Amino acid sequence: MNRPADDGLAQRIAALGPWFHNLRIAGIETAPDHPLGDYPAFKWRGFAHVLPDDLGGASVLDIGCNAGFYSLEMARRGAGQVVAIDSDPRYLQQARLAAEMAGEVGRRIHFQQLNVYQVGQLRQRFDLVIFMGVFYHLRHPLLALDLLHEHVVADRLLFQSMQRGANGAAPVRSDYPFGEWSVFERPDWPKLHFVEHRYAQDPTNWFIPNAAAVEAMLRSAGFEILERPEREVYLCARTVRPETVAAPPRIAG
Repeated sequence: MNRPADDGLAQRIAALGPWFHNLRIAGIETAPDHPLGDYPAFKWRGFAHVLPDDLGGASVLDIGCNAGFYSLEMARRGAGQVVAIDSDPRYLQQARLAAEMAGEVGRRIHFQQLNVYQVGQLRQRFDLVIFMGVFYHLRHPLLALDLLHEHVVADRLLFQSMQRGANGAAPVRSDYPFGEWSVFERPDWPKLHFVEHRYAQDPTNWFIPNAAAVEAMLRSAGFEILERPEREVYLCARTVRPETVAAPPRIAG
């Protein structure tokens, strides 16, 4: 006796688990028991309004695409080209399955196994670059922002990072004397909290910024913050890198 088609799909979904993105593929939820709830759909609803409902054929790069939630949303909004990259082959398998089942929308998404330090290999600038849920997993986070500015962001950057610490940002002067100590004690001074071992049982959580650090690092890499629709999410425009900041080194491979 043949199994129903959805039975076979359920088996394919289960075989690729665990899933971090809770997608709905032909009515089947990929992570119905996600500890964060209906993630990332519930989070997306909080900042979806900062992007046009109709992307008008724009090019989009989704860095750290995971199972492809944001790539699919961009394709549904009319992006003409969506390139989705991730360093994890299992996540890419999940994303390819989700795109396959999305039909024509999914066929507009192209997947590659690359990490953020390899974005120069794409040899293309994109109208919109999505860089969400990646920053705090990097040993070299500022280098990553520099490489995005140097190689792939043509116009807009949608950025998200887990944050801990103060939510505000202290005013920053252009210079301080060597004897200045007090600013470093302020909770709203830019800080990166370094995780030597693990945070949330994850050995890839390396640097967790406060809000001031996120904003200062974005500015330093050459991005102007246009909107902050929720605590961890920023819509930025590519601007001229500060003159005091050198261009990032070329990363081979």
